[in-house]
Amino acid sequence: MQRNNIQEAMSLKMASDKTPYREESFSFGAGEFGKYMDSLIHEWLKTMMTVAFTLVPLFFILDFFTMPRELLPRFGVYRLVATVVLLLQYFSIRHSRPGLVSYLHAYFASIIVGGTIALMTVDLGGFDCRYYAGLNLVIIAVNIPMPWKAIYSTINSIIIISLYILLNIISGQTFSPSVLTNNLFFLCSTAVFAVAINHLRYKLIEKEFYLMIKLQKARDALWSEMELAKRIQTALLPENKRIKGFEIAATMFPAIEVGGDYYDIIETESGDRWVTIGDVSGHGVDAGLIMMMAETSIISMVNSLNDASPSAVIESVNGVIRENISRLGSDHYMTLMAIRVNGSKMTMAGKHQDIIVYRAKQNRTEVIPTNGTWLGISDNIGKYLEDKAVNFSAGDIILLFTDGITEATNQEGEMYGQVRLEQAFNQYADLPIGKLMNKIIREVDSFQAEQLDDMTLIVMKKLPD
Repeated sequence: MQRNNIQEAMSLKMASDKTPYREESFSFGAGEFGKYMDSLIHEWLKTMMTVAFTLVPLFFILDFFTMPRELLPRFGVYRLVATVVLLLQYFSIRHSRPGLVSYLHAYFASIIVGGTIALMTVDLGGFDCRYYAGLNLVIIAVNIPMPWKAIYSTINSIIIISLYILLNIISGQTFSPSVLTNNLFFLCSTAVFAVAINHLRYKLIEKEFYLMIKLQKARDALWSEMELAKRIQTALLPENKRIKGFEIAATMFPAIEVGGDYYDIIETESGDRWVTIGDVSGHGVDAGLIMMMAETSIISMVNSLNDASPSAVIESVNGVIRENISRLGSDHYMTLMAIRVNGSKMTMAGKHQDIIVYRAKQNRTEVIPTNGTWLGISDNIGKYLEDKAVNFSAGDIILLFTDGITEATNQEGEMYGQVRLEQAFNQYADLPIGKLMNKIIREVDSFQAEQLDDMTLIVMKKLPD
């Protein structure tokens, strides 16, 4: 029960680790382009309003040095009123949701700023005043940042130019038609320029949106495939974790990405007892496939040959792995250790992490190095393999693990390491092996900042004969 609880806790933790990625992902459906545009416009509107209520009062500094002194108080009032209105708009936008109101705010801001400049041109001589050039800035500053359709940009430009014409006509001042024509030519040219840019950008945003939709679908499909691969990976783990003469606790916690950790506990029909553990380099579906190939090959080998030596099993598996890695076009390799259990003796072969043994009578841990070579690198590895026998007494505990345990890394980049593992093993050795295993897993998980690799742990306790 306790082991199931810690597995559930670890699974929940890994699920929570993945959540931010999924929440921050693009979350609009194919039929929600309008809502997507509303959200973009709403966000850009906040930036535009910030620029507006900052620059409108700042331009009074320019007025101070370039405008007639008698007009400065009036221009100060214009800018003050415009700034207050823009600030109120800004706070209103921050507390509103994207939608039609976002477009109305953009139009209203154009009326406020454009109207302010148009009133100033009236006071400065009407159409003959060159201060109308400020309206070009308004057309650009409002339309260029806003990622809306060309029609909205056109309407906005017409509003700004119309304010300029209307307020100056109402003032009744005389003007030169050629000057007005010149001014309108430049204002309309700026408007056409802004509309053209808006049209092009809108098309690019639309294209980007549907590309993101395709990417989202591909991502979700890939995510489903990865989840399926992980379920297959864990489903292939042995259900029977018992062999005669030993009490065993074993577990594997896959990382977010499909990995290549492997272990098995096998008791054949002829009575041979085997424990195997390995790790395929890297991550991804191909690493998981190689792991499954190794598992199938080992089961077939130990069930078909009685009294097979661990080195013979390793050599046979290497042939299968080597051939299939070539077919996959992969550069993965695999560490693998095969252990044959016979009473109080274990015979082992293969290159993997060290074996840590707790000697009950001496109350100390002992490290047994593994010898051999990686699988999948060379066709002929027989000369690198040797069978090593180790004897055990009642109460001795064997700890097997993959590098996901010792290479777990904290926030400072420091690895958990084998020394800490040996210390934890020695500290908890008097506990039942299920609790011992859980204690080590919890300690490693508390140490690491994020699980980046599969973590596999096997604990075997020799029972009295």
